[in-house]
Amino acid sequence: MFCFLLHNRPIKDNQLCMKEEITIFIVDDDEDDKELFIRSAKEVNSRISFVTASDGQEAMRLLKDERNRIPDYIFLDLRMPRINGQQCLEEIAKDERLRHIPVFIYTTSNDVKESIDLKKKGAVHFITKPDHPDDIYYILSVVLNEK
Repeated sequence: MFCFLLHNRPIKDNQLCMKEEITIFIVDDDEDDKELFIRSAKEVNSRISFVTASDGQEAMRLLKDERNRIPDYIFLDLRMPRINGQQCLEEIAKDERLRHIPVFIYTTSNDVKESIDLKKKGAVHFITKPDHPDDIYYILSVVLNEK
């Protein structure tokens, strides 16, 4: 099955076209980056819903609240106030209810050593934030079809 999306880009999309709803949790203190990410992700699948937090402390409060739906994916920035992305990743990995969620580090950093360390701590991918919406679109179309 192919799902044709904006810009006439075909994506082999057995999962994204079929799944009723995907929830992505974005943890980033940069509002512009969150907005660009959401716009690009909606091009990949318009049924994606989003939950956002501006730092790791807010993210953990929302994730640990059992009234909230568990997200399908977490995209986590590293450089944030209060609880940073690495600390948040470590907390997620400790929590029995949360540790199965794929966590993608989504950051301006391109430090290879840091990416290796974070993968050892449970991150499934380390993605350096691209500047162009088309690049975000392509990254998300690949990443969201891996689950």
